[in-house]
Amino acid sequence: MSSASSDSSLLIREDSYVTLHYRISLASGAGEGEVFADTFTGRPATLQLGAGQWAPGMEGPLVGHAEGERFSYTLAPVHAYGDRNPELIQRVTLAMLREHAGDENFEPGDLVEFQAPNGAKYSGIFKEKDATTAVFDFNHPLAGHALQIDVAILGVM
Repeated sequence: MSSASSDSSLLIREDSYVTLHYRISLASGAGEGEVFADTFTGRPATLQLGAGQWAPGMEGPLVGHAEGERFSYTLAPVHAYGDRNPELIQRVTLAMLREHAGDENFEPGDLVEFQAPNGAKYSGIFKEKDATTAVFDFNHPLAGHALQIDVAILGVM
């Protein structure tokens, strides 16, 4: 019985700390097959499940797996970063941009961090600007994409 208890301690639970290698690739849409993140070529990552480091739908498939396992899973957008929301593409004035981002000189594709009046920070992808306004996409970069996730579980605590 002690060996069963020792084996179960190596299974991932909803609150486990997990050291793993992972690769997140786009499994749908523009850029399908493109790798978004890959730790297999460098240092592994450590996640505390339930702490918000990954979306809950991304963490769920890890639960129940054991140290030493390698596996892959695919998630629909709703279980990863959600669908793209057209309301999160917004036009802001250049004056507001200077005030809350500290600059107005960005290149399309730049990730820009804004300071909200309440002190919160949020980020958007700069799309374009004209003489008085700029357009930003505040959707998560992975929103609207199915994701392929490859993992190797190195340690479980």
